[in-house]
Amino acid sequence: MFISKKTSISMMAAGLLFLSLPAFAEVVVIVSAKSTATALSEEQASDLFLGKNSSLPGAGQAVPVDQAEGSPVREQFYAKVSGKTGAQLKAYWSKQIFSGKGQPPKDAGDSAAVKTLVAGNPNIIGYVDKSAVDATVKVLLTIK
Repeated sequence: MFISKKTSISMMAAGLLFLSLPAFAEVVVIVSAKSTATALSEEQASDLFLGKNSSLPGAGQAVPVDQAEGSPVREQFYAKVSGKTGAQLKAYWSKQIFSGKGQPPKDAGDSAAVKTLVAGNPNIIGYVDKSAVDATVKVLLTIK
């Protein structure tokens, strides 16, 4: 039996796509369960994490925290809410820092570390893999 080169390439591409699916888990934006905030739009999340706004609707000042640079959750979060890749995000923050317009959110580690930090402070906002959510935090936005 003979399989054409085109069919073989298509099958390989489909296989690679299938293998990469688990990397695209649901990402959620979270605050402490004690926070008075109730919801957030993707645009509001983008503004908070890009330093364009520092207020959380219904809850006052918000301090965003990032996952570690290079984290798949971080890459997915920024791609979905701001349309920026890791390189574009670096360039954006370099410009903001150089012009004195802002500082990037502090890196807090992985989903477990971000959740722990957020759970302990109602003013901190972060994003995690949905599987990390428990009763100590509240989901404001699900990013699909």
